[in-house]
Amino acid sequence: MAEIIAVGGVAEGRSVDVSSGAEVDAMVDAAVSRWKGVDVLVNNVGVNLPGLLHEVPDDIIDKTLDVNVKGRLYGCRAVIPYMLAIGGGSIVNISRVNGLVSEPFLTVYSASKGAGVMLTKGVALDYVKHGIRCNVICPGWVDTPINHAHAKLLGGLDHIYDTIDSFQPIGRPGQPREIANGALFLASDEASLMTGGVVAVDGGMTSQ
Repeated sequence: MAEIIAVGGVAEGRSVDVSSGAEVDAMVDAAVSRWKGVDVLVNNVGVNLPGLLHEVPDDIIDKTLDVNVKGRLYGCRAVIPYMLAIGGGSIVNISRVNGLVSEPFLTVYSASKGAGVMLTKGVALDYVKHGIRCNVICPGWVDTPINHAHAKLLGGLDHIYDTIDSFQPIGRPGQPREIANGALFLASDEASLMTGGVVAVDGGMTSQ
């Protein structure tokens, strides 16, 4: 937010438990009250709690599904009525390549990310006649702390970055701005024909 404000923009933040439908509804209601409507949602929520499935306790499964699945569902559900009221809008879900392919130690995570892909397709079909578009971005390995626990199980972050070209052909991790640029395009009218799209921003990871 500070960067937006520093260049003359306007931004506000709110701390929300996205696994609570009531809190997500309240957040969206507050945003609509402040900005007089909502025409874009970038649904960027997630936790990555890796492990072998038979060793993953119930609380980790619950948290992963509550945040990664319910969090996106609640976000979409909250904004759709407001988008219907104004005749359209754009929803951009942020999933991961693990919605398309899996990796070691990510069974639960991949299941949750696959749900994000199918949520996108369902919303796209249900609301395409109402002017609401819904697309999903599937990033590859991006240089953010959410990946650190997984990296530790794979030999450490230094090892991952030293060998990244073995699974991400571009040979480097993605940067958050590169994912944001994809979301900006999908949110804009430049992507007016796109709905239900699955956009891999992954340095070639899913092309192998």
